[in-house]
Amino acid sequence: MPRITFVPAEGHSRTVETASGTTLKDAAVDNGINGIIAECGGNAMCATCHVYVGQEWLDRIPGPDEVEDELLGDTASPRESNSRLSCQISVIDDLDGMTVHVPRDQE
Repeated sequence: MPRITFVPAEGHSRTVETASGTTLKDAAVDNGINGIIAECGGNAMCATCHVYVGQEWLDRIPGPDEVEDELLGDTASPRESNSRLSCQISVIDDLDGMTVHVPRDQE
């Protein structure tokens, strides 16, 4: 099972194991990671699951589609080049060891 390290804004990182095919959002919510609100339940409608993907991992995941790109323009925390919606990233075995930073504000 892939291991994902979440680093909340307060800085206390936590590594979780999750099954391949799980979204980053579900991995975070299922493991009680603070800061991932996901008000829309993972339907790419709210941008409250915004994360910053470690730069070294960006080439291993598909880029955002048009809907995600638009939503990333309305996040509570600043959009960065590595901003993504965690509900739109499926964890695969190749992402084992990925680091994801959770922004301070989601609403």
